[in-house]
Amino acid sequence: MRNRNIGILFFTLVVMMMGFGIIIPILPFYIESLGASGTGLGLLMAIFSVMQFIFAPIWGSLSDRYGRKPILLIGVLGNGVSLLLFGLSTSLWMMYVARALGGILSAATLPTAMAYIADTTDLKDRGAGMGVVGAAMGMGMVLGPGLGGSLAKNSLSTPFFFAAGLSMLAIVLIMIFLPESLSKDLRHLNAKLEAPNLKVLVDALKGPLGFMFILAFFVMFALTNFEGIFGLYAQYRYDYDPVQVGLILTVVGLVSTVVQGLLTGPATRWLGEGLVIKISLLGSSIGFGLMLTAFSQWGVYLTVGFFVFMNAMLRPAINSIISKNSIGGQGVAMGLANSFMSLGRIIGPLWAGSMIDVNVVLPYLSGSFVFFGLFIAAAIWLKPEFSRKENSREHAEAISR
Repeated sequence: MRNRNIGILFFTLVVMMMGFGIIIPILPFYIESLGASGTGLGLLMAIFSVMQFIFAPIWGSLSDRYGRKPILLIGVLGNGVSLLLFGLSTSLWMMYVARALGGILSAATLPTAMAYIADTTDLKDRGAGMGVVGAAMGMGMVLGPGLGGSLAKNSLSTPFFFAAGLSMLAIVLIMIFLPESLSKDLRHLNAKLEAPNLKVLVDALKGPLGFMFILAFFVMFALTNFEGIFGLYAQYRYDYDPVQVGLILTVVGLVSTVVQGLLTGPATRWLGEGLVIKISLLGSSIGFGLMLTAFSQWGVYLTVGFFVFMNAMLRPAINSIISKNSIGGQGVAMGLANSFMSLGRIIGPLWAGSMIDVNVVLPYLSGSFVFFGLFIAAAIWLKPEFSRKENSREHAEAISR
């Protein structure tokens, strides 16, 4: 039963991430056909994250109040509708509307799925559970770009219609087979529904998880310097077409899936989330620099693969620490984490889009510096108390039994 539930969540998150993956190899060509540049691409990527930033904590609170299943259904439905509208878009403003709607509704999916896993795993296996989320997102990145690049040969709209249909299938699976994970007696019926504002974010940063939220923001800021702009980067530097971009991003998704699905659990249990984060940050900084040295096709594959290998465990490890050390409801904690990540996804594409209009290497060069700075910060401030807190909780749970 538990494996079936995880399988349904896995498929759902694959579908969600596939919608994002489909866009990446197509969007630079779509944008250029409408007369936009790197800045326009950054704006289109950012508007989705703006909506997620605003609405993720609201959906997280609603999942703590009403349960995980209905909120998951809303998120998947919103994803399907937005993809359908994106496929029907014939002008830039229609694409902005579709992306904004997708950000508002699909923001319900990721924090709720993570909260569902937190409901159904113990502290020892939490890192592995979050790795399933990361693996699903990686699998979406395996399938999405390849489908996007191949299906777009005849029409740029076809991949979006296909992904919208998969969202409808995920809705059916959730409705029929996925049980509710949060019993009524554990729901926070008085949870406040507040969009993020400066006070909420500042208060979160002052709490015990403040550094982890800062880390979540900057990791996503730096990562979107790769994800958000790669299609345009490959087009400008290597003159790649959507099929070639899709193939490279398929390799990205494959490496990410293998690392997060097979290595995250053992690595976090053996080394601890803190050390995994430090190693990943340093490796990501080196990976960004190596990508700038690649000029052959195999060089691109190898350096991109190295970067993704080093980066893949970052988000699961961060989410695992936040989940283990949350004081309130899991949905609220995951919603806040997703808000900080969304804030990074807002500023990252805007920065990368404007920088690539200045020089093609600047997005990746700045990403390398940011990851190295995060490594220094983590080495100084990421202390072992999170592991001690986990052990004390497990000891308390053993005594209570």
